[in-house]
Parts: sequence; C-alpha cells; structure tokens
Amino acid sequence: MSHAPGALAEIINKRRTFAIISHPDAGKTTLTEKLLLFGGAIQLAGAVKARGEQRRATSDWMAVEKERGISVTASVMTFEYGQHTFNLLDTPGHADFSEDTYRTLTAVDSAVMVLDAAKGIETQTRKLFEVCRLRDIPITTFINKLDREGQDPFALLDEVEQSLALEVTPASWPIGMGRSFLGCYDLFNDQLLFMEKSRDKVTSSVQCHGLDDPKIDELLPADLAEKLREDVAMARELCPPFDLKAYREGTLTPVYFGSAINNFGVQELLEGIAKHAPPPRAQKAQERQVEPDEEKFSGFVFKIQANMDPKHRDRIAFFRICSGKFERGMKVKHVRSQKILNLHNPVLFLAQDRERAEEAFAGDILGIPNHGNLRIGDTLSEGESLHYTGIPSFAPEMLRKVRPDDPMKAKHLGRTLVQLGEEGAARVFKANLGGDWIIGVLGALQFEVLGDRIRTEYAIPVHYESTQLHTARWVEADDHRLLKQFVDRHQVDMAEDHEGAPVFLARNAWHLNTAQENFPKVRFLQTKEQTVG
Repeated sequence: MSHAPGALAEIINKRRTFAIISHPDAGKTTLTEKLLLFGGAIQLAGAVKARGEQRRATSDWMAVEKERGISVTASVMTFEYGQHTFNLLDTPGHADFSEDTYRTLTAVDSAVMVLDAAKGIETQTRKLFEVCRLRDIPITTFINKLDREGQDPFALLDEVEQSLALEVTPASWPIGMGRSFLGCYDLFNDQLLFMEKSRDKVTSSVQCHGLDDPKIDELLPADLAEKLREDVAMARELCPPFDLKAYREGTLTPVYFGSAINNFGVQELLEGIAKHAPPPRAQKAQERQVEPDEEKFSGFVFKIQANMDPKHRDRIAFFRICSGKFERGMKVKHVRSQKILNLHNPVLFLAQDRERAEEAFAGDILGIPNHGNLRIGDTLSEGESLHYTGIPSFAPEMLRKVRPDDPMKAKHLGRTLVQLGEEGAARVFKANLGGDWIIGVLGALQFEVLGDRIRTEYAIPVHYESTQLHTARWVEADDHRLLKQFVDRHQVDMAEDHEGAPVFLARNAWHLNTAQENFPKVRFLQTKEQTVG
C-alpha cells in the first residue's frame, strides 16, 4: 500500500528514535525496562518479580552480559505508547565498549542521559555527552535513584550546567529525598506526583492550580510543602523557561527527577519525549542532505551483531531508515557493491524477540539478516547512490596476538576473527609477515568478552599473547605508488584489517612519529569514517 506524501510525513512525525546514555550503574537497564513496561512491550519488569535466570533485564541478552551483569552490545527495542512509535536504542554503559555506543548515537535523533542522584555526572557520561554534542543531539536528563540519599537538586542542576555547558530547565521537582522521598511536583503540567510504596503500582497524581493551591498543604507535611514552594520559586528564578528550539538544537536539557526501580517519573519522561523530542531528522550524505519524508527508501548500517540467536549462526545488520518507507520484499541497491538485494526477512526488535517487518518508515531500525555481505557504514537505497557520513571507527589502544589452543583450528579462528571484525566488536589485523592475528581494542574488558565469545559461540578456545605494539593506524595516500613504497619499506610493521585495508603497527610513539616524518604525504588515521557506501 502506498501513502500519499502528506500521510507519509504524518507517520514519520510520530516516530521517536532515541538512545539512553549513562555511566555504568546509574540505573539505565532498569529505566529501559520500565519504559518498555509503560509501552506495554513487556508485561512485568523482570528485575522486580523474577528470580535467578529471569532477573536479567530484557535488553541484556548475550551470555556474557548475563554473567557479568553489564550491557556490552547496543540492542534495539520498538514499542508504541499513545500516538507514538518509539525506537529505543540501549547502549553499553561500560567504557570499554564506547565504540559501539558512538556508532549507535549516529542512528538516533535524541538521547536520554541518566544520572545517579548521589553521583551526578561521571566520566563515561561526560564522554558520551560529548559525542551527542558533536552531532547536536537533543538531550533529556533523568536524575535517578531519588529513593536513596543523594546530592541536593540544585547542586545536580548546577553540575549539569557547569560541566556540560548546557542550560537546564527542571521538568519536575523532588519532594524529599531518600527515606523521606514522597514524589515530585510536575512543573510542566502543574500536578503533584506521588510515589506508591508498592512497586507494582503506577504513580498517583493530583492536579493543582499553581503552587499556592491549598491541596498541596492538605497532601504534604508542612515542612515539605514550604520547602517545595521555596525551591521551585528559586529554580524558576535561576533556570530559563523550557524552550523547544533550544532543546532541539542541543543547548538546553529538561530535567526529570525519579526512581526507575519504583516506576516513578518514568511515565512523565516518556510523555516528555513524545511531546518534545524531535521526529526523525534529516541525515547528511556525501552527495546531499536526505529528508526523512522523501518518497524513496534509503538508510545505513550502523552495527553488525553476530549470533543473536544461538541456535542459528546468524548475523544481523542493524539498519537506520533515513528516508521513505520500507516494504517487505522490496529490491534495494547495495551502494558499495552496486548489487541489488531483495529484503525478504527484515525484522523489528523487541530486544531479543523479533517479528518480521512488513513495513517500516524513516526513523525505524530494521534488523537485516545477512551472511557477511553487509558491513558497518553500508548504504541501501531505492536506486540512488548515497554515502551516509559520520559512522566512526577508532584505532585501538591495546593490541594482543590471539592463537587457538588447538593449532588445527587456526583456519577457523581466522574466519571467526574476520566476522568479529566486520561486526565492529574489535579491530582485527593480520600481520603481513608471519600471518599472526592481532586483536586491537579500546578497553581491556573487551579481550575477556571476545575470548568468551570465541569459545562459546564458535567453539574455539583461544589464548592471548602480549605484543610490543603501542598503537595501530590506518594508512592512506592520494598517490598509490607512494603508499606502496611506504608499505614495502615497513613490511615488518604492516598488517591488513578485516577489509584488507593497510594498517601500520607502531611499537612506540617514536616509531610512529618517525614514520610520519619520513612520509609526510601518507595519512595516519586514528579514526576512520566508515563511509563505504
């Protein structure tokens, strides 16, 4: 069925594609789960009712994540709430997996930043925020764990404003904290919100007419009623009123206070995202800017995930639709290879559950099953050769050799490592001399997780050996002969990545500097944009 242009724009405008960013332990997984609960996507929140095996929240499905209790891959959950369709991209909170998060942030239109009320802004949050800032991604702030003792709300707002250089507007204001936490005053909708003591219940609300409403005195202890009025008066004096334009430009953040584990503040947050967060935004391609409501379908792969279903050796390409409408069975151009692909079985996600997608629109995230023909950064389109920009790949900071415990499995290990390289789980290099496989990562925990995955998913026990390597750099030059000359001269230090691109492996900073000085026209890339088309 085809949609008139106006109807297509209306459907796309009801989409909200956002990520949740936070430091580990700020409560992101719990918040994700509660958002799904409100969206009717799950019946009861796993962490609350279930015991043992079922306790892991819906978004953490990999075996490694279940064992370690951290999110290491970004998963996608699509759900409906009210008039809107939400695509929620969960991101790894652990610093060692930041690259996956950076790429995920290329696929969203806004983000929710979760802060722990006791800890405020932590290092990982700041890093992720900077990525959002580079892309002008609007941020909504959720200050979590108000049911525990935390910092003064003014101190928290001040920290966001000062350390992130972001204007803040409280959307709600806490009444008490820790044991005395009763709920919040909803500043946007002028109502009292009470936290129910039993976790199964949703917040109860009482509509008010301003802060002078006598209902506030009836419902709150005198000291808390007085403090609420003083605090809100002061907050309104110190903070600018909410400005939709400033929020969407990424210079102002509305701040919600709540307690995700108690279901408190989550519904208000969701309604705020529906009301204020931008619908799918225009995306930059090398050729031109692509508008979401264009008739023709196009989009890009921002992540590859292998073995989501342990029963099948599958690989799913996560694909952000940038324009138009997808219909199952449609034929699209794979721009890098110029081949035509038939999209028979793409899926929409509810974390690990998937349903076959019959249709999807700009802003939606599709999972496309594939056997290695799709890579991160690839564009699929209805004919036009577009190359979407801005999907980063980072040079690793730690490098180790990897060998199979059983030498007979060396060939299998090679194939496995190429798959993991294509997935973006790590950088994988094959040395030009000697043929050793070298894994490069941004954080040490990635070595453990990769070792676990190679053993459990591919049945190849491996061990690592240390290297004398300092860092890796992709090398490129406008003159092919010059690049060949560089590679020939540095054979001992050269390797290829999983796509066959040349990589220089530096033993130390001096080694890297000398190579750069000797070959000033060769570019040594620390970050490679994957605009492979």
